[in-house]
Amino acid sequence: MPHLFTPLTLRDVTFAHRAWMSPMMQFAAVPAGDDTGTPTDWHLQHLGSRAVAGAALTMVEATAIDPTGRSSDYDLGLWNDRQAQAFSRLTAFTSSQGAVPGIQLVHAGRKGSTGRPWPDPEREQGFWPTVGPSELAFGRLPSPAELSVDDIGRIVTSFGDAAGRAAVAGFRVLEIHGAHGYLIHQFLSPHSNDRTDHYGGSFEHRIRFALEVVDAVRAAWPAELPLFFRVSATDWLGGDTDDVRPGWTVADTIDLAAHLKRRGVDLVDVSSGGSAPDAAIPVGPSYQVPFSARVRKEVEIPTAAVGLITEPQQADGIIAEGEADAVFLARVLLRNPNWIRQAADELGHSLPHPVQYSRAFR
Repeated sequence: MPHLFTPLTLRDVTFAHRAWMSPMMQFAAVPAGDDTGTPTDWHLQHLGSRAVAGAALTMVEATAIDPTGRSSDYDLGLWNDRQAQAFSRLTAFTSSQGAVPGIQLVHAGRKGSTGRPWPDPEREQGFWPTVGPSELAFGRLPSPAELSVDDIGRIVTSFGDAAGRAAVAGFRVLEIHGAHGYLIHQFLSPHSNDRTDHYGGSFEHRIRFALEVVDAVRAAWPAELPLFFRVSATDWLGGDTDDVRPGWTVADTIDLAAHLKRRGVDLVDVSSGGSAPDAAIPVGPSYQVPFSARVRKEVEIPTAAVGLITEPQQADGIIAEGEADAVFLARVLLRNPNWIRQAADELGHSLPHPVQYSRAFR
């Protein structure tokens, strides 16, 4: 059997194989009214079609834990019970197709309120003041308001509350988004955090917010279900080799992952970048995989690799070489929703298919 298509069990959840659908923002949630932040038919087809096509895990995109934490008013949210109820239709369908339904929770921090990345001819988009660990802007975006300690506590509580709603909605995997320059990453990186209290300065202080979020989520998330944490392994600012450390580094990621493991995180989803708009990122096939391999080896925790993984042999080799325990597939699944089924065929493996499609496989 190809390594990519062997099962994987984390806590009480068994994934049929290791080819997973990465969370990808769709900017398609209900934007206003009582149903603000709820999923639409677009999300049902977006995730449902990949479940039908063989994805072992379908991960819902970055879902905000409060309204201020959205990137746009078209973002999904999980700050009220109405939103949780709306997600249950999606989790029921993807589960019925053999996929594990997962969701990623986020607060965008200073990268919030950027708007939908294309014009809306039907309505004017909403914008609002943003918050962050410090009054440091991301590029040309407005400077955020610095969060007070009380504000930080409320956000931590909101992450925990959203995790509880995710369980009620039927999700079986939860991921905390601590990457790509969003709020948790903003606290982690000295590039975006110049606080002088116990949430800034030293490494131990800068990781405090992330660990408080993990503790709150793990307490609210069922003990039998796995918890993931997405991290940007490096800010790509040169701190991995220079004496001066202007950003978050791979060494920092290794140290953080050890803390996450002790606090009940079951898998580290290893990405990179997003904290600095001027970072020079050497993008190429599997360019983030070495970071996943280091975290997996040095911390002895399961990892997932992501980033320009587009070929079946490439994905299978990552698992075979022990560089990750699973691969998250992103844009390749937008271009080709059937990529996973076709990859199985190419690697000599057969995936189950819906009975409704049986005539196509005779």
